[in-house]
Amino acid sequence: MNFWLGDSRVKPMFIRKIGIDLGTTNTLVFLPNRGIVINEPTVVALRKPDSAVLAVGTEAKEMVGRTPDDIVTYKPLKDGVIAEYYVTQAMLRYFISKSVGAFNIFRPEVVISVPAGITSTEYRAVMNAAKESGAKEVYLVKEPILAALGAGIPIHSAEGNMVVNIGGGTTEVAVISLGGIVNWASLRVAGNRFDQSISEYIKKKYGLAIGETSAENIKIAIGTALTNRSKTEMKIRGRDLASGLPKDLLINSNEIAEAVNPHLVEIMSAVQSVFNVTPPELAADIMEKGIILSGGSAQVRDLEEFFKRSLGVSAYVAEDPILCVAKGTAIILNHLDVYKRTLLNKR
Repeated sequence: MNFWLGDSRVKPMFIRKIGIDLGTTNTLVFLPNRGIVINEPTVVALRKPDSAVLAVGTEAKEMVGRTPDDIVTYKPLKDGVIAEYYVTQAMLRYFISKSVGAFNIFRPEVVISVPAGITSTEYRAVMNAAKESGAKEVYLVKEPILAALGAGIPIHSAEGNMVVNIGGGTTEVAVISLGGIVNWASLRVAGNRFDQSISEYIKKKYGLAIGETSAENIKIAIGTALTNRSKTEMKIRGRDLASGLPKDLLINSNEIAEAVNPHLVEIMSAVQSVFNVTPPELAADIMEKGIILSGGSAQVRDLEEFFKRSLGVSAYVAEDPILCVAKGTAIILNHLDVYKRTLLNKR
């Protein structure tokens, strides 16, 4: 199956099924026979005081940190779950409408990713928001299952597999066997926390204030899990806290490794805790095959080596890790009748 980033311009066809990777940082939408048609930031811009939606996705992200007083930008998901219900509903309506087109006559069936640690209240909020946004039926699937499917793992096998999905808001650690999650941990530490730690590190060490977009760009450009003799440098610009004026600064990848290390240690501790309660037979399978890393933040350099040094277990990053959950929704959509009986909406 080819998972391409398709043309988001709607073509004349009737859409009956949609897969949504509803992420804290980015939202991806998959359509059967079209591939991934939307990959946009999970951001909404509203006008005060009437809360009218001005922009969603990429257009709204470009407004972050640049808006006048009467426009507010929201990231409606926090730590992988809905923090702003009305804003999430407006965003889902936008993405569903953009995917199916103005002339689609069917209310689509929608598969949506949710964190493994979602509460019953959070669960109902996602269901209701999706239905009120135009979905006929909504199926919620836990992210580790979708990530495993998208990474090509045979989840119905009796062998154990461990997936560590590091997204923007949450890190999901799960041992999967026979089509279900045996043990898991959901940690609200992931890419957004990496960005915050980079911003705080630069502020504390150099007295320079940078925005969240700048911190994210630094992470993408020179972020690494381990210090290295051959460090990479990057020129950044921020506001000098002493003078209040713009200032340029040269930072390096070893500093970023130092900044994000406490959060990587938290993730490692969660992985260790899941190992500790995993049946010996499944743990032996994982030791032999290694840990699968997925999610956008799994792209931090040297992360596999960090896991190996910390746990003594091999790890590898899945192909197109940022797309794994979306690929998983695609697999379920293409076999929806089968998964309705075995997997969907399991709590």
